[in-house]
Amino acid sequence: GRTARLWAALEPALRERLAAASLQDAVRLGCDVLRKEEEEAALEQLCHRAPTGKKPEAVSWYREQGNREFKRGRYQAALRLYSRAASHELPGSPEVSVCFANRSAALLHLGHFEVCLEDIARAESHGYPDRLLPKVLLRKAECLLCLGRLQDAQDVLRVLESKIALDGAMTTHLTRLKKLSQLKVKLGEKERCPEPAQGGHGGTQGEPEIWEENSSISGASSSLSLSFDAERGRHLVASQDIMAGQSLVKEEAFVSVLCPGESLALQDGDTAWDTRATNADLYCHRCLRQLLASVPCQGCSYAQYCSQDCADRAWQQYHRTECPLGALLLTLGVFCHVALRTVLLAGYAEVSRLVEGSHCGDKNLQNPEGSCRPLSEADAGAGSRGVPGCDSSGRYQSSYQALFHLLPHTEQHSPEHKFLCTLSVVALCKQLQAAGLEAAVLSQESPQQCSKPKTCEKTSEELSPELKTVAEAMLRHMLQLQCNAQAITVMQEMGPGDGAVVDKKPVRLATAFFPVLSLLNHSCCPNTSVSFSGTSVTVRAAQPISSGQEVLHCYGPHWSRMRVAERQQLLRQYFFECRCPACLQELQSGVKSVVSIRNSFCCPKCRAQMQGEEDTLCCSIEACATSASRDHLSGRLQDLQQEIKKALELLRVGKADQAIKKLLKCQMDAETFLSPEHLLMGEMEDHLAQVYATVGKWQEAARHLRKSIEIVEMHHGPSSVETGHELFKLAQILFNGFAVSEALSTIQRAEGILSVHFGPQSAQMQELQEMKACLSELPRNILQRT
Repeated sequence: GRTARLWAALEPALRERLAAASLQDAVRLGCDVLRKEEEEAALEQLCHRAPTGKKPEAVSWYREQGNREFKRGRYQAALRLYSRAASHELPGSPEVSVCFANRSAALLHLGHFEVCLEDIARAESHGYPDRLLPKVLLRKAECLLCLGRLQDAQDVLRVLESKIALDGAMTTHLTRLKKLSQLKVKLGEKERCPEPAQGGHGGTQGEPEIWEENSSISGASSSLSLSFDAERGRHLVASQDIMAGQSLVKEEAFVSVLCPGESLALQDGDTAWDTRATNADLYCHRCLRQLLASVPCQGCSYAQYCSQDCADRAWQQYHRTECPLGALLLTLGVFCHVALRTVLLAGYAEVSRLVEGSHCGDKNLQNPEGSCRPLSEADAGAGSRGVPGCDSSGRYQSSYQALFHLLPHTEQHSPEHKFLCTLSVVALCKQLQAAGLEAAVLSQESPQQCSKPKTCEKTSEELSPELKTVAEAMLRHMLQLQCNAQAITVMQEMGPGDGAVVDKKPVRLATAFFPVLSLLNHSCCPNTSVSFSGTSVTVRAAQPISSGQEVLHCYGPHWSRMRVAERQQLLRQYFFECRCPACLQELQSGVKSVVSIRNSFCCPKCRAQMQGEEDTLCCSIEACATSASRDHLSGRLQDLQQEIKKALELLRVGKADQAIKKLLKCQMDAETFLSPEHLLMGEMEDHLAQVYATVGKWQEAARHLRKSIEIVEMHHGPSSVETGHELFKLAQILFNGFAVSEALSTIQRAEGILSVHFGPQSAQMQELQEMKACLSELPRNILQRT
C-alpha cells in the first residue's frame, strides 16, 4: 500500500522516466526517491513485525510449551517447540544444553536413535548441568541398546553407576536405579541372543537408470539438444526418440530461498509467540532437507539447519551477510531475498563483469532472443555459440552467466511493479551500507575479519558505485524471477501423520533459479513431469517424445485443471500468448472445456447439466426448463466447502465418528446441485476414505477411494501423477486390510505411473516395493483366501 501511495505521489514526468528507464537508470531514480528519512523509518517499523533476532525471554516459554506437548505424548510437536526454544538461546548459554537434552527425549520416543545421540552430544558439549547428567546417560544407554551397540551401552552404564554411587542423595535416583537394572537385564538378554542380521530384500532398490550427460548442456541428457529461434527463444528439442519415464534434466538450483510459509508477523502489541510450525521450522534453510533436530544459527532465531556442516556452509556462502538483515528480507519478500542471495553466491567480480558488459552496447542482454539470428545447421553442429548464456566454448552451463542472460523483460513489466522492485533493492543496499556489510558483499570476507568498511563514512543518502552495481544486478534478477522463478514443491503430510494412510499434498517450499530448467518452454499439455529432491530438480518424459519434438514443461495452468480463459489470464504474467494444442483447440473450435463440463452445476430437479454463460443458468433438458441463479449456486458451493473444512477439523481433533456424519451430510447436499463428476465429489470420497481408514474400516475406506480414483482419472487422465497418488493411497488401505491380491495389482498400477513421474528410486516407489515384499511373504493359506 505504501509503495502505491509513493507511486501515486510521483510527478507524471518522473513516472514516465521510470517506465522507460534502463535498469541502471532505474536504480539512480530509486536512490533519489528513497532519500527521505520518513521512508526509512516506515521500513524500520515494518521490520518490527517480522522479528528475527534472538529473544532470551522466549526460551522458557517455548520450552514450557514443549514440555506440555511432551506430557500429552505429542512428541513431534514437542520436538519443534524445543527447537524453537534453542533458536532463541544466545551463543554460549548453558540453557541451550537443556533444550537439546529435552529434544533428545522426544527423539527417543519417536525412535530416531542416531539423532537422539547427536542431541545428547550437543547437550554435553554445551555444558549440561552435572546434577542432571544421570538422566541423559540413561537415555544414551537406551539408545545404544536399541541400535545394538552393546559394548558402548555397557560403558555408559558403568559411568552412570559410578556417578550415582558418588552422589550422596541416593533417594533422588531411585526410579533411575530401577530403570538402570531393567536396562542391564535387557543388555544381558541381547548379549546371550544376538538378533539375526537383517537381510535386505533383493531388488527392492529399483534399477539405477542409464544416464549419459549432454556434452554441451550441463545437467541435461544426451538425448536433448539446445535450439534457438526468434519465436520460441532458447528451447530444448529431443535429438532422438525418448521413452516415457526417461530422465531428461538433473540440475542443482543455482540459488534457492526457503519460503517462510504462513506469515509469522506479529500484530502491534502482541507478546505471545507463535507456536505454528511453518516451512522455517520444518526444512533446512540451506539444503531444504526435512528437519528433525535443527542446528540454529548463532546470530538469528530464524535460520535453522539440518547439520553443523550446512550451517557452516550457509554462513560462509551468504548467511553472514543475510543474518543481520533477516527482518528486512522477510519484509521485502522472497523475490528480493533470492536476488540478494544470487549476487552473494556469484561474487562481486562476476556480477560487476556481467553488469558492465550489459552497459557496453551489448543489446543482446536487453533482448537476446529478438536480436539473435536463428541458428543455421552449421552453427547447430558446431555447438551453441550463437545462443545467449553459453560460454566461449558454446557450452550452456547451470552458471551465473546463464542465469544473468535469462530475460528480465525490462520494458514489459508494469511501471509500478518496476518501481516496487527498484525501491526494494535500493532499500536493501542502503541497509547493507548502513550496517557496515558492504565490504563483506564486495570481497566476500566474513564481517568479523574485515576492518570497519570505509564506505560507512558515507551518509545513508548516497550509495557507493559498487553497491549501485549490486542493486542493478539484483533489480535484474527480481524482474527475471517473474518469468523464470521455479517453485520447489514437496509432498507434505497433511494432518498429524500418525495414521496408517498418509495424506500428502504438494506444498511450495522454496523459490529458486534453475538456468537449464528455464530453457523449457510452457505447454498446458506438457510432455514432461518435474519432481524435486532437496534443492535438485529432475525432469522426466511423461510420455514418449519423438526425435525433433520440443520438450515442454507446464508453468502451472494445466488443461485438465483450468479453463482456457483462466489459463490465458494466468500466463499473461509470462508475457506470451499460449498457443499449445490444448489452447488452440479450445479457442478455435469454441468447444466447451472438459473442466467446465465436469465441474458444472446440475439441475436440482432432473440432475441434468445446467448451462448458460450469463447470471441465470438453465437446465440443458428443454422439457425441464428449470433455471437458477449462478450466484445462488456458487454461494451453496462455498458453504459446502466450509462444511467440508469443519469435518476435516473434527477428524484432526480425533472425532472421527462426527467427521463421518458431517461428510456424508455434505455428500447428500452436493448431489442435489453438483455434477456427479465434479472434482469436489471426488475430494469428498477421498476424505471419507481417510476417515474410515483412521478408524480401521478398511473395506469402507477402499470403496470410497475407488470412487475418488474414477473421478480423478476422468479429470487428470489414467497415467497422471494425481491418479498415481490416489492409487498409492488405495494400496496402503488394501495392504492394511489384508486384501492381498487387489493390493498387489494396485501396487503394480501405482508403480507403473509413479516410476514415470518420480523414477525408480523415489521414496514412494521404495514404500510400494516394501509393501509388495511383505505381502508376498505371507503364508500361502492367507494368499489363497484373499
